[in-house]
Amino acid sequence: MANDCFVADIAAPIKNALVGGPFGSDLVSKDYVESGVPVIRGTNMGYGRWVGGDFAHVTEEKADSLTANCAKPGDIVFTQRGTLGQVALVPNQGAPRYLISQSQMKLTVDQSKADPLFLYYVFTSPEQQEYIRQHAIQTGVPHTNLGILRRTPLTLPPLPEQKAIARILGTLDDKIELNRRMNATLEAMARALFQSWLVDFDPVHAKAAGRPPSGMASPTAAVFPSSLQSSNLGEIPEGWDRISLYDTARFINGAAFRNEDFSPDGDGLPVIKIVELKSGLSSQTKWSRRSAGEDQIIDTGDLLYSWSGSPDTSLDAFLWTEGRGLLNQHIFKVITPTITRKRYVYYLLKYLRPVLVGIAKNKQTTGLGHVTISDMKRLMVCEPPHDVLQAFDRIVGPLFDRSFSNTLESQKLAQIRDCLLPKLLSEELSARAVENISV
Repeated sequence: MANDCFVADIAAPIKNALVGGPFGSDLVSKDYVESGVPVIRGTNMGYGRWVGGDFAHVTEEKADSLTANCAKPGDIVFTQRGTLGQVALVPNQGAPRYLISQSQMKLTVDQSKADPLFLYYVFTSPEQQEYIRQHAIQTGVPHTNLGILRRTPLTLPPLPEQKAIARILGTLDDKIELNRRMNATLEAMARALFQSWLVDFDPVHAKAAGRPPSGMASPTAAVFPSSLQSSNLGEIPEGWDRISLYDTARFINGAAFRNEDFSPDGDGLPVIKIVELKSGLSSQTKWSRRSAGEDQIIDTGDLLYSWSGSPDTSLDAFLWTEGRGLLNQHIFKVITPTITRKRYVYYLLKYLRPVLVGIAKNKQTTGLGHVTISDMKRLMVCEPPHDVLQAFDRIVGPLFDRSFSNTLESQKLAQIRDCLLPKLLSEELSARAVENISV
């Protein structure tokens, strides 16, 4: 039988089981060092079940002075201010301890009462997320606090049932994580080939030195010239062209939407903004029945480029995966005549990302920056001939397609997980029945 309780009731019976981050003056940016004890900040949340990403660090001595604010493997971390509703677990594989920032709270769970992974899923459920939103303190920047977290109500099934539910949902997330890691490897392989062939011109340098290009079949090697020519880009392969980034594809900007353009959720098409590019469709996504040209309607597989926003986090190339939608302004739909060309432009935009981010930062105001069409027309790139692009695509095409298939599979698995989650938590479905189904 399920048991109603509060978060405070399932905290471990130890000192500092449920705490917030240090006081502001106790942890400042000058405390950060290259290595040591990782610090969990807002940027380390949002990676699924586990805290992740690039961590700041403090010395062991600094962490010792803030030991009350340290989290250990198995602890649950909550965002206190910033993106409310974020929750993550401290992984078992990683550092022996972490320091939480001023914007986080951590809970060490009494594991005789509750399973930490089960609690993670509870706090990601729509009902719990709505509770967090409804009980946020709205003064200034919306935030929460330890008092609210302590009094947060929970309904906990018996511990074996908790573990079974966590195991079911965790298995789905394990496959999603495996796909993510595989995609990172596939992406690294494709980008390495792009760098070698189309930036460093390794096959051309090898042929110019009288050597066969390393690891390359003779028919592929034959498409590369054996000499370089001077250009204002530096030395580029003989016979290759210079072209502006803007001329590598058609870049069609999305439409501007007004409040009166929006309709009730599910009525019309979703309006795709930068947040949807990064996080997918959600309950916060706007919908519209407004008419739009075909170039401003997107569908699964379309290449998009976000050209405005916070430069470090928003400017990037994206492959859309969530069906038909209406494209919002500040995002280009990137149209190419062939799939070969689309893959090339995708990796070109990924390679040029640091350059484009730099351009946006030079025009940054109030945290936002942008890349204009004029910027893209001024940015010149080396254009490989068609036979080289075909040779490149014969290798990277399967990598690209496998990665995209993995992404679509992960999206379906996430939908299954999100559908199962409320049904398992409400006991509409039993964990035992679901475990008998092969996913």
